[in-house]
Amino acid sequence: MAVRKIIRMGHPTLRKPARRLEARELASPEMGRLVNDMIDTLNDSGGIGLAAPQIDEPVRLAIIEIGGGPGRYGDVPAMPLTVFVNPTIEVVDPKAAGYWEGCLSVPGLRGYVERPQFVRVSYQDLNGKKHVLELKGFLATVFQHEFDHLDGKLYIDRMTDPTKLVFEEEYLRYLSADE
Repeated sequence: MAVRKIIRMGHPTLRKPARRLEARELASPEMGRLVNDMIDTLNDSGGIGLAAPQIDEPVRLAIIEIGGGPGRYGDVPAMPLTVFVNPTIEVVDPKAAGYWEGCLSVPGLRGYVERPQFVRVSYQDLNGKKHVLELKGFLATVFQHEFDHLDGKLYIDRMTDPTKLVFEEEYLRYLSADE
């Protein structure tokens, strides 16, 4: 287990679609090490989600963990640490809402992004078992943000108003009180 370097915007791995994981790979020692490294890296960074391409591993794997309750992200439902293998997202209702998103691969910046607020996520766990989740609100946004990394996309690609890309310090000083 190790804290891995999070690659930043400009690194070519972040702009390439990640490859699907094969069933035979899921129980491998390498996969166990990768997941443990991702958990260590996420915990070290203070984020709530991490996709494998963010640590220069171009595979369709992401982890998400949200403490829940009032805090940094408002009053949101908890999401225990979960590993998502080969996830897909289906928009259930296209009605969108916007959030100021940040990203470990785009440090120091925040951007206002509108995304659908009701999605269905299909994925496998590390045992190959299939799961389906329906997510609304902020959780729907979190999942879309993380899984975009698996398709070579960053939140800045989803922004419609470039004037709403700001430095984190200015966001905290001028904009966070408006939310």
